[in-house]
Order: sequence, then C-alpha cells, then structure tokens
Amino acid sequence: MIKRIWHGYTTPENADTYESLLRSEVIKGIEGKAIPGFSRIEVLRRPLADEVEFITIMEFDSIDNVKAFVGDDHERSYVPDEARRVLKRYDERSQHYELRDLRSY
Repeated sequence: MIKRIWHGYTTPENADTYESLLRSEVIKGIEGKAIPGFSRIEVLRRPLADEVEFITIMEFDSIDNVKAFVGDDHERSYVPDEARRVLKRYDERSQHYELRDLRSY
C-alpha cells in the first residue's frame, strides 16, 4: 500500500472555505475519476500561529495507481485552480510512503 501525503496552508479566515471546497469539490472530483487502486483519503487540519495547515493522506494499492491519478510524474501535487485561490501555500510535490506495518488496537 502507498500513502500519498500532501500539505496545504491557508489563512485562518480562509480555512473553513478551503475545507468546504476540499470536501465538496476537490475530493468529489477525485472520487469521480474512479481511480483503480485508490481506496481512501484522510483530511487533517490544525491551527498554527498565523495559518491553518491541512494534510491529505491518500491510499493507493501501488505507485502505478498513483500514476493513473496524476500521470508519470507521480510526485506532482494535485491542486485544482479553485483550491489554489484560497491556499496561502502548498506542497508542489507530494510525498509517497510504502506502508510497512499497521497495527490496530
């Protein structure tokens, strides 16, 4: 399993707007692509001193499935124009990790 991790930052004033956009448009658009091997997305949010950080963690069966999502340059971030308008800054490149162990209690 591959975990695709991305960070985006917005102002406190734009945080709720971005989160709403992320849920209603960005994630819905990703789901609508019916990407083979894409199984999950998590959205994390935390306030910082002068901005709000968002992290998305997407799960894919393989790097080939990530490439089916964003193309051969699989580290390229996926940030639609409407999201770019409310983000202060964001990762241009996503990070990918192979899940090596998972334990639930």
